Amino acid sequence: MDQSTKITTSWHANADNWIASIDNAEIESRILATNDAIVNTICSHNIQSIIDIGCGEGWLTRCLQSKGKTAFGVDAVSALIENAIEKGGEHYAVASFNDLATGKYTIGNKPGAAVINFALLDKTDSDALLKNINKLIVPGGLVFIQTLHPSAIAQQEPYVSGWKEGSWKGLKRDFQQPYEWYFRTLGEWASLFSEAGLTIRDIEEPLHPQSQSPVSIIFVLKT
Repeated sequence: MDQSTKITTSWHANADNWIASIDNAEIESRILATNDAIVNTICSHNIQSIIDIGCGEGWLTRCLQSKGKTAFGVDAVSALIENAIEKGGEHYAVASFNDLATGKYTIGNKPGAAVINFALLDKTDSDALLKNINKLIVPGGLVFIQTLHPSAIAQQEPYVSGWKEGSWKGLKRDFQQPYEWYFRTLGEWASLFSEAGLTIRDIEEPLHPQSQSPVSIIFVLKT
């Protein structure tokens, strides 16, 4: 089983745990910093429509809709999409990174932007998605990516790109089937964006309100 399949299998197995974790606000960094950070970053740009890729149970899609945006969410895990539809109506669909990259899943009216919030976990499929993301949004559209700040790894182990353990580490519920996720240094992120034809417009580093340490990094990219 390749890494992408392991990741997807784990998310299928843990969909209910993830939904409960989000519904009960159990992830401190999201509540204190990263949720507001990605919403505020998106809303600071003049865009009206956006696709939320790897949307999970759809909280970000719904939040952006409440801000007046036309937002649509996609995720590879059917149980998450079913829950998203229950909460927010028919603004969601099941689609994997591969479906989007290869054109198996297409969008009717292309949005002005895409957001990928803590969802770039694999290497091969993530690379393919970013290298084809210009096909999913309007020419010159924006791409917002939020991911773990690279300094979080640098404080714990050698600062090199590669597969890391600890996919469900720190979460309260009994998550099953942990998987490895792919970590990129800042240099590798920059190289990937260049290969994908994406230009970095801005970088933001949300801070934990107490420790003032960066909890994530947000890339604002233009196609």
